[in-house]
Amino acid sequence: MKWGAATASYQIEGSLDVNDRSPCVWDEFCSRPGNVLNGDSGIYACDHFNRMEEDVKLMADLGLKAYRFSVAWPRIFPDGDGSPNPKGLDFYNKLVDLLLEHGIEPWMTMYHWDMPQVMQERYKGWQSKETAKILGDYSGYVAKHMCDRVKNVFTTNEIYCFADYSYRQGVHAPGLILPRKDANQAIYNGCLGHGYALKAIRENAPSDVKVGYAENTFIYQPIFELPEHIEASRKATKAANYEITDLIANGHYDPAYLEQEGEYAPEFTDDELKLIGAPVDFAGLNIYDVLYAEAADNEQGYRVVDTTPDYPHLDVPFVKVGPQKIYWGVRHYKELWGYDSVVISESGSACNDVINKNGEIRDTDRTMYLRSTFMDAHRCVSEDYPLDAFFVWSLMDNFEWTYGYSKRFGIVYVDYNTQKRTVKLSGEYYKEVIKANTVL
Repeated sequence: MKWGAATASYQIEGSLDVNDRSPCVWDEFCSRPGNVLNGDSGIYACDHFNRMEEDVKLMADLGLKAYRFSVAWPRIFPDGDGSPNPKGLDFYNKLVDLLLEHGIEPWMTMYHWDMPQVMQERYKGWQSKETAKILGDYSGYVAKHMCDRVKNVFTTNEIYCFADYSYRQGVHAPGLILPRKDANQAIYNGCLGHGYALKAIRENAPSDVKVGYAENTFIYQPIFELPEHIEASRKATKAANYEITDLIANGHYDPAYLEQEGEYAPEFTDDELKLIGAPVDFAGLNIYDVLYAEAADNEQGYRVVDTTPDYPHLDVPFVKVGPQKIYWGVRHYKELWGYDSVVISESGSACNDVINKNGEIRDTDRTMYLRSTFMDAHRCVSEDYPLDAFFVWSLMDNFEWTYGYSKRFGIVYVDYNTQKRTVKLSGEYYKEVIKANTVL
């Protein structure tokens, strides 16, 4: 199994107005008071744009075997489409070359939420199928110029977050709360964007390039491991993921979803469903939450069991401690949807990090959390479930979307005033785990 860490362009790069990069939807969203804690934005972030060499050396010192990063769409196509910006591509070419020089395998994400703002203004973003097509064009261009060296590519990251959170709940950029049918359409269009991107990457990349997607799928685990509760967790997981994961895996909607939504179901065509359901080489699972289901004598055959208010969690409520969640995620991906290769594309924890008098961050809470998830990963491998890579979220503290800089997920501490990097106890632990290739 490959051990890696993950980041995203808007969360770490900064330099938002450098080399003809255009504003993205998160730039605009952050500019509106009240959207992001403390009025924070990604304008400086971790200054990775200027500190790339330092950061890659840090990755090498940690012993990372793989690094998952995302490409900023507005750096490559400032107008969303049209003429590409070679200066934007230069940055990522240099990054990939540095990673390979240090023996680190690059894993590239085409879309991690930073859509050019002009796409929102011109097409209403993910409300339009045109956005999905243009994501494909952009992805094909990047693949053509980078996949001679990048051999693993994610099309999209968390359609649920950039579509549901953004167009149904209004808590992420662009911050819209749409009517039910329009919100469903935006989520479908996000899936269609994955389909167009997948097709374009296949057409423009060498045949040895592997392509997948990353999703924060709702994973239910059995309340405890009796056969009836295991089956209940499978039913609950499938039903909770009709809109995205189940659609992508099967290439069609489950009839139960179409019946449930009725007149509010999105508009789609058979050709579009073929694009969405085209085979992928791996599936990425971003997993933080803990969800339980138990068998029940009702129409569904299961009942969701809510976690209690005092259920153990880290410094954000959605990161719960659950030593079975990785295992059941990978197992459900295999048994429900037939995936033969699964990667944990994100898993990690926010903690209230404190610098001691020696300038150290002894984050025993995050270290405990990582050990727990690694033990869970070990169970997957020992039972021959197809877990092929694990990307800790995150390499370094960064801009955590609506939380701004108030929440720290990194195994490396970032002093945002000086941009000094300090490896935390969790980073030291991860380094030793990678070196030994075992849970310590």
